[in-house]
Amino acid sequence: MDTVGQINTGDNGVEKQGSCLLLRYASQNSLDESSQKHVPRPSSKEKPPYRNHHHTHRAFDVMNVMRKQNLLCDVTLVADSIEVPAHKMVLAACSPYFYAMFTSFEESKQERITLQGVDSQALQLLVEYVYSSEVHVTEENVQVLLPAANLLQLTDVRDACCDFLQAQLHPTNCLGIRAFADLHGCLELLSHAETYIEQHFPEVVECEEFLTLSHQQVSKLICSDRLTVPSEEKVFECVIAWVHHDLESRQMHLAELMEHVRLPLLSQEYLVQRVEEEPLLKANLQCKDYLIEALKYHLLKGEQKILFKTPRTKPRQPVGLPKVLLVVGGQAPKAIRSVECYDFKEERWYQVAEMPTRRCRAGLSMIGGCVYAVGGFNGSLRVRTVDVYDAALDQWSSCASMEARRSTLGVAVLGNCIYAVGGFDGSTGLNSAEMYDPRTHEWRMIALCPPGEVVWVGGYDGASRQCLSSVECYNPETDSWSPVTEMSARRSGAGVGVLDGILYAVGGHDGPLVRKSVESYNPENKTWTPVADMALCRRNAGVVALNCMLYVVGGDDGTSNLASVEVYNPKTDSWSMLPSSMGIGRSYAGVAIIDKPM
Repeated sequence: MDTVGQINTGDNGVEKQGSCLLLRYASQNSLDESSQKHVPRPSSKEKPPYRNHHHTHRAFDVMNVMRKQNLLCDVTLVADSIEVPAHKMVLAACSPYFYAMFTSFEESKQERITLQGVDSQALQLLVEYVYSSEVHVTEENVQVLLPAANLLQLTDVRDACCDFLQAQLHPTNCLGIRAFADLHGCLELLSHAETYIEQHFPEVVECEEFLTLSHQQVSKLICSDRLTVPSEEKVFECVIAWVHHDLESRQMHLAELMEHVRLPLLSQEYLVQRVEEEPLLKANLQCKDYLIEALKYHLLKGEQKILFKTPRTKPRQPVGLPKVLLVVGGQAPKAIRSVECYDFKEERWYQVAEMPTRRCRAGLSMIGGCVYAVGGFNGSLRVRTVDVYDAALDQWSSCASMEARRSTLGVAVLGNCIYAVGGFDGSTGLNSAEMYDPRTHEWRMIALCPPGEVVWVGGYDGASRQCLSSVECYNPETDSWSPVTEMSARRSGAGVGVLDGILYAVGGHDGPLVRKSVESYNPENKTWTPVADMALCRRNAGVVALNCMLYVVGGDDGTSNLASVEVYNPKTDSWSMLPSSMGIGRSYAGVAIIDKPM
């Protein structure tokens, strides 16, 4: 009875359940009919049986100690001359591979079994996992652990290895991980690796791994419609680099690879100055045909170009990376260097690299995956400097400065060039514009604004000292401004964003009154329509659109800077708050949606 008493006073410690078990034990072991009369009958509402949730863990812990001491072990596994004792029953319970071995094959009668093709370190780790349910996956062991887990059908460990490798994906190793996943039939990891390669193609082809690929592998890679490339130039250049890496043996594959380079999508200037002058192409008739096709494509006009279809005229359609919200600098209450990112999937903010200099009221634009913070105010002066953020490296650098000092300016990207329009230089409002070409790394003044319309919404009239409700539109073709229907309210410092072709004027102020109201402008019927108010009054907020939603970031309420972000859903005409706020309240910040760095 002492043993039973120890069982009954386990972790639960419920006296009633313990005594019940004792009584059942007594009734089962007594042949005296009279003693059974004292045993309570189970009622229809009998309580559930006692369950010790630690029992299994404790049992496996004891079995693991016994294994290490080679107690009651009935099999020895051998790999690379390393012996690992174990219990057949435990192995069979955890691995379909061992279950089949010990119930259906000759090994069931053997006490010593050699496992061919299994690394000894991996075997030791996997046997330890069978008994302890723990395994540490590292860079040093993953390449032997995954194949062994795959063979022994320990799918949880295999999946843990795949998750580890997926998290390790980088331009320098993704091709190797893809090949490893393909070799071992890890389909999910293979898919993730292929997507990563396509999304980071420009960085991948600069790494040594790319130059070691076979021509079939290069061909399969560059024929994908889903490549993310800033220009088809990158595809052309990587093919030439791959061939030159082993010219003697690879030159014969040039035409096969050039078939997948979409030369018609290159600029006519690049075709003439670079492609036509490439010595490798000059010596290859098939490649010359591809060049002629591309030049012919550029001679076509309008509908002719649309009807001229070949596999090389089809634009690539990359699958987008997850997006994050980037908030750059701002005023808090002075100009700051801080930069924050919001991960929509994880619903959290995190700090990224600070700008080299303090900056607020800057213009933000994106080219080739880099964010340009143009001009602005550093707390003392309006500046003409430009800082560039590379999200993949989480680094800022400087590029050429503008010709003029500009804060609260407008920026736009057109034809892979940045246009900076208007702004304030510290003493006067500017009506000039300039353009930055990243290929020449130079800014130059331009006569007119870039093609397209520029809309000026509200603002402040220094002469009359009042906020404005007026809206004006600039047409560069006629070099003239024309009035547009006025807003219903005066707004200076309003946030302005465009969502599905509709322009939104968000918040702002009229003198000391800071607004929470919002109105939208439809260019088709040229009318302003009130929409639902925000939860908070905001002016000088950042506004950006993503996935049919409008995000209003920070700003100030007339008293203090705000760290919250409100989101407008036009389908429900309603606002909601992001579940978390920025680390610091800021107004006059630059905002942008960028690809999430992998």
